[in-house]
Amino acid sequence: MEKSYDTLLSGSDGLKLVRYIAGGTAIPIEGSQTDPVHGKDIYTTIDVNMQDITETALMRMMLQCEGPYGTAIVMETSTGKIKAMANLGRRSDGTYGEDDNYALRVTEPGSTIKLATLLSVLEKGTSKITDMVEVGGAGRKEVAGKMVTDAERHKATSLSVQGCFAHSSNVGMSMLAYKAFGNNPSEIKDYYHKFHLDSRSPIDLTNVPKPTMAPLSTKGGEAGLHNMLWMSFGYAIQVSPLHTLTLYNAIANNGRMMKPYLVNNIQSNGIVTKQIQPQVLEENLCRPDVIAAARASMEQTVTDGTATRVFKGVPFAIAGKTGTSHVADGPIKYNHGVYQATFVGYFPADKPQFTLIVLIRTKPHAASHYGGTVAAPVFREIATKLYAMYVDKKDPSQYAATKDSSGFYYAGYANDIKNVYQSMKMQYADSVAQDNWATVYAKNNKPVVKATTVRQKVMPNVRGMGLKDAIYLLENMGVKVAIRGKGKSPCNLLHQELNWQKV
Repeated sequence: MEKSYDTLLSGSDGLKLVRYIAGGTAIPIEGSQTDPVHGKDIYTTIDVNMQDITETALMRMMLQCEGPYGTAIVMETSTGKIKAMANLGRRSDGTYGEDDNYALRVTEPGSTIKLATLLSVLEKGTSKITDMVEVGGAGRKEVAGKMVTDAERHKATSLSVQGCFAHSSNVGMSMLAYKAFGNNPSEIKDYYHKFHLDSRSPIDLTNVPKPTMAPLSTKGGEAGLHNMLWMSFGYAIQVSPLHTLTLYNAIANNGRMMKPYLVNNIQSNGIVTKQIQPQVLEENLCRPDVIAAARASMEQTVTDGTATRVFKGVPFAIAGKTGTSHVADGPIKYNHGVYQATFVGYFPADKPQFTLIVLIRTKPHAASHYGGTVAAPVFREIATKLYAMYVDKKDPSQYAATKDSSGFYYAGYANDIKNVYQSMKMQYADSVAQDNWATVYAKNNKPVVKATTVRQKVMPNVRGMGLKDAIYLLENMGVKVAIRGKGKSPCNLLHQELNWQKV
């Protein structure tokens, strides 16, 4: 900031014209004197308490992981004001200090870019948030002739589009991108341009680095297509943490993208000469339904995704995304085992007031290098303290997790179960693939719909099913069913005591 506003801060020297007489005496010429001008004062948007909280939390993790550098930025959601910006680099003696503005350094972001991919495919309309994607169960799959591997494995062979985001599936996101932009990879640039990912951050500083993007043209081969696929999950593109934060803040702000800024006002002798106002970069980043889908996907990341474990027990709702990228820039190559761990999100999830990103580069071959284990704990510490001190209109009910009184466990036809929840406008985690049958149970105070396999010549488990589904399954197995008892449970899923004997 001092470099960016040097002319304002330094003021100007005074000047006077003199003439010299005998003996070398200087005599001022009347009317030729220019008085010196004092430099102006710049008042920033930084909150010193937030800055202290942010830097302390980041320092604690840097000392623990011994990585080369880390950065954390807190943005006020509604305005774009930067309330805290911590940058810590490792010195030769093992201590940390501010040696560079890592918040502006452009690098391959990893999985946090999946938000841009999600917004692009949903906005184009090639996929819906509830569509199922066959990702396979091995954590790797060939997409457009290239093998794509998931960094964090999951057991499901199929995931919904929302599940691909929440579980950070590289395979799933690349397949969605291929479906949307396989015939014209360059088209994704139009969406990234609207998201301001291809231009310098508009923050009020000088010498801001420009993002880079690998060529997407298909002339001369398939390199452009493959670059687009890699870009869909965080490689072949370099953006700064501030770019990522600005995009996520727009989703927290219901689609309104705000310009990030650090200068609140400029004063001269205690008088405000210029007051900086929030500036809107994009009034409507995407359609409202796309924004709602993105917010739900980020909430699922925390409740039933890659960040579930670290945020368990936090007494307020958080939405966000983990990111883990394998680093190759400058002298560092992929085989050096250096990673970049990131978590970016906002809180409280229902009425966001702050958006926060934490990015930490790890030392080579670090035992812990995932966004969910390195960056997310820093996010949790900062968010918890800021929530307690700064968030307005806290909801006391969020401090105690509401236990489900029924301890429910239901089963039945998967589409019927999901139709019930959708009709009642109830949120649920969807882990069903193409299977026709599913079970429903509570996890983290939220219904989870999970696929269950029905095999030929194997007695099905009908516990929790309605009578209609139970009879259908059992009689198709060649079993005679005798029904005894009556009753009903919520969602019209009937519990029956069933006795049967094999034919």
